[in-house]
Amino acid sequence: MSYRHTCRMFGIAAVCLAGAMPASARVLRCPPESVKVGDVCIDRYEASVWQIPPSNTGLILRVQVGRATLADLTSGGATQVSPSSSCSPAFPASFDATGNWMSPLYAVSVAGVLPAGCVTWFQAEQACALSGKRLLTNQEWQRAAAGTPDPGTDDGGTDCNVGGLNRSVNTGSRAKCASNWGVFDMVGNVEEWVADWVPRSTECPGWGTFSDDVMCLSGASTTATGPGALVRGGSFTSFTEAGVFALDAGPVHGTLGNSPAEARRSLGFRCAR
Repeated sequence: MSYRHTCRMFGIAAVCLAGAMPASARVLRCPPESVKVGDVCIDRYEASVWQIPPSNTGLILRVQVGRATLADLTSGGATQVSPSSSCSPAFPASFDATGNWMSPLYAVSVAGVLPAGCVTWFQAEQACALSGKRLLTNQEWQRAAAGTPDPGTDDGGTDCNVGGLNRSVNTGSRAKCASNWGVFDMVGNVEEWVADWVPRSTECPGWGTFSDDVMCLSGASTTATGPGALVRGGSFTSFTEAGVFALDAGPVHGTLGNSPAEARRSLGFRCAR
């Protein structure tokens, strides 16, 4: 039954229902690069970042509507930027760590490539936005990750990439590492920035008996220069600490901790629309 028919059936009350139409009723279908999770389209794969010739407006449009394929990118003259784990070629000076870009780069969800690494929160957010998307919220990430196997092992073939290789693998290449919604690599491979900022955490107390996944969201630093940004899922170095409950907002990695300005080879992102 459409909302128009509901209005006819219930009169004035139905007009109120139509005005309050939920987002889930408005989102009819997600583009091929993503899956519908609740009322949001979540990218199937961890983001890879691409430099596209400005003259190729058709390819840019395909990226922005979520229909670009790997074949489109390679045949269209696009160049992948900062793939994990090598992070080479690096982000250009025109798209530096601040995210204050001068030349656009685009975040794409495709299988069969290394995900982006060595990317700050600011670069990730801008790459998503230039592609018509945004970073997931922490809540959206948790929802989309449901059902992804929590690793105890990594067989190097189909399990989530959580240890052993010490490097990332191509997106979607670990067949068993998919959530109930059909989202790949939410556990391991690269950790993923989400949108939320919090005070920089100081402790990693874990989840207790609830989960053996890492949990560094406790205490608030009074000395850190800047906030923390949440990182989810664990990476190819996390082993059993990776998982759908892996959550890090603390000074665990490097000198910047999980500052939005942090960038490391095991840290990437995913977009939503």
